Amino acid sequence: MLARAVPRLPGTRALPGGTVYEPKYDGYRLLVFRTAGRVFLQSRNGRDLTGGFPELARAAEALGEDVVLDGEAVIETAGRLDFGALQQRTGRRPDTVARLARRQPAHLIAFDLLHRAGTDLLTRGYGDRRAALESLFRDHDLRAPWSLTPNTPDPGLARAWAEEWAASGVEGVVAKGAGQPYLPGRRGWQKYRHTDTAEAVVGAVTGSPARPETVLLGRYTPEGELRPVARSTPLAPPLRRELAGLLTPAGPGHPWRDLRISSHWGSRTPLEITPVAPDLVAEFRGDTAVDRGRWRHPVRLHRLRTDLSPGEVPAHQA
Repeated sequence: MLARAVPRLPGTRALPGGTVYEPKYDGYRLLVFRTAGRVFLQSRNGRDLTGGFPELARAAEALGEDVVLDGEAVIETAGRLDFGALQQRTGRRPDTVARLARRQPAHLIAFDLLHRAGTDLLTRGYGDRRAALESLFRDHDLRAPWSLTPNTPDPGLARAWAEEWAASGVEGVVAKGAGQPYLPGRRGWQKYRHTDTAEAVVGAVTGSPARPETVLLGRYTPEGELRPVARSTPLAPPLRRELAGLLTPAGPGHPWRDLRISSHWGSRTPLEITPVAPDLVAEFRGDTAVDRGRWRHPVRLHRLRTDLSPGEVPAHQA
């Protein structure tokens, strides 16, 4: 079951049976199947990730009963959830994965129980499934690598999670209806992402300088190298017009002249960009999914900061 993005935190009556809120984690969505003595870990798009998370597979096997769990696989680095560390687990040799698992073990933050001991729970409401999930944790006294996500009917507490836990890798809040059944593939839940504003240098555009469609933003390292940090969603018409009057085509020494960047995170399809002179500073609004100084999701350009020079933009922090 999926969630659709919403611009504000849903109210307490927004979803069937009353709204319940859970933190949204910066990790890998994972379905854990422990059925007929076999363990299978499945990604959101159906990929087999069992080999990438042997510690989670062993923990599922140790349950000793048939279950299907829904949750988020996470790895922590220096007090923050590390999406890059998760990516290192896929497509690697078993000995490499085993070494990574010993160095940085993954955890499974469980938030739904779909099947247990021959009982299909899909048609039951979220409230009933949550009670069954809590019972599973109690019955097995589950500890690391298992973790039970907190939930609350209090929107004030949910908003505090989104704002105060952002630094640790919580992207926002998922809102679920207490009476909702589990609908595979349907966007019946709602997700609200906490966003912050930041500044960066406009280093390239899609489209053309005369008709920009999106922008590629960068920040300078302490050594003076301009690194890409974010790409924008399609620009609003007023911003397109404003940018078109200010952008200057890049000269031959532009640092991104030969840059190759993917069209979206995890894709190998190249994004066609046109470098521009890195003279303009823009303020943008992005969520908290930032990996080594780079925003993983597209950001929304808020305004141009003609009052700032590129040298006043915060330095790139890998």
